[in-house]
Amino acid sequence: MDKQRDFVLRTIEERGVKFVRLWFTDVVGTLKSVAIAPAEVEGAFTEGIGFDGSAIEGLSRTSESDLLAFPDPTTFQLLPWRGDIDPTARMFCDISTPDGAPAVADPRNVLKRTLEKAADRGFTFYTHPEIEFYLLKSAKFGPEGPEPVDNAGYFDNVPGGTAHDFRRRSVRMLEDLGISVEFSHHEVGPGQNEIDLRYADALATADNIMTFRTVIKEVAIEQGVYATFMPKPFSEHPGSGMHTHLSLFEGEKNAFYEPGAQYQLSKIGRQFVAGLLRHAQEISAVTNQFVNSYKRIWGGDEAPSFVSWGHNNRSALVRVPLYKPNKGQSARVEYRAIDSASNPYLAFALLLAAGLKGIEEGYELPAEAENNVWELSDAERRALGYDPLPTSLDAAIQYMEESELVADTLGEQVFNYVLANKRAEWRGYRAQVTKFELDRNLGIL
Repeated sequence: MDKQRDFVLRTIEERGVKFVRLWFTDVVGTLKSVAIAPAEVEGAFTEGIGFDGSAIEGLSRTSESDLLAFPDPTTFQLLPWRGDIDPTARMFCDISTPDGAPAVADPRNVLKRTLEKAADRGFTFYTHPEIEFYLLKSAKFGPEGPEPVDNAGYFDNVPGGTAHDFRRRSVRMLEDLGISVEFSHHEVGPGQNEIDLRYADALATADNIMTFRTVIKEVAIEQGVYATFMPKPFSEHPGSGMHTHLSLFEGEKNAFYEPGAQYQLSKIGRQFVAGLLRHAQEISAVTNQFVNSYKRIWGGDEAPSFVSWGHNNRSALVRVPLYKPNKGQSARVEYRAIDSASNPYLAFALLLAAGLKGIEEGYELPAEAENNVWELSDAERRALGYDPLPTSLDAAIQYMEESELVADTLGEQVFNYVLANKRAEWRGYRAQVTKFELDRNLGIL
């Protein structure tokens, strides 16, 4: 760590860095930032930067408001959109109390705690997200709703189009930040795009997702458009998910791979999937944390609505994808419910905790869904044991309230804050009178 700190201090001096932004997130997943002068960085490493935690959503109680942000030198990167004008760098921070203990409500610490539990069992947790978002002409919209930048579709090549140039610029900027991109393409919806990050350990991936969102927003501003990670901005077009591939490694060995097993998925892999399925309803208020998230889940267009798993079955909640022949290290499972507006630190912590619970308790994997789950009748789904995911944020809250797994993983303070925050959102949503109600009822009642 000392070598990494020395590297940061030397780079700041050699590159003429004028500002260093210290980043962390609140419990909802909003990025927070404080800029410090280069002369303050060395002190920040050893003593932290103090701030009022009670002013940050869910981070501390008013009576315990003093917190310290300690920059993680391994996350140091120059911000490419700043260019050569006042060069600026960033580092993610770990949040501590004045006595040096990790802040229990720091989302990054929640994930680190869960990763440590996995490490105690010999596992390293890797994730690979496929992040979808919409490009709009503006954040403002009229009676017809938001206006996408194009009318292109899945994998369409639009020479000279906004999305093509946007993705090229974004990928270049992400690579400049040390974030490896695997694929980028136009998605199904008009103005909808997807950029897939290369797999990395879960903490690095969560940091990368927070950086990714910032990059996408910055490039959008630069190009005169607006980018949104809202799960379902259009009722008639697909929502934006963040399908995430998951794998556990034991040292250099992929713990999900077993030659000769069905789909080459090991017993550990099967138990991990069983854990994801059994606890999917309980973790939905975090993996799908907004009222709008459930418009995506129940809006069709390949969003998973029922708790099931399948091999290459895109209607299932958990998919066991094909992998390249003779490449057992690529064995993985894909969780398809999570959306790109989630707090990645909390979401990854709960996905890992659910999978580990399946391994610890020896959960049995239910029968595979071989048919299109959406095309089955309700009676057929019940007979096959395909329980529905929560149909609303209110239903997700009720599942979470009863979940010992979520409470233990998040810790009391984060657990209670998430519930309070989501209840407040649901109350506000439930109280409104919508255009749908007025159009449908005002003229006849």
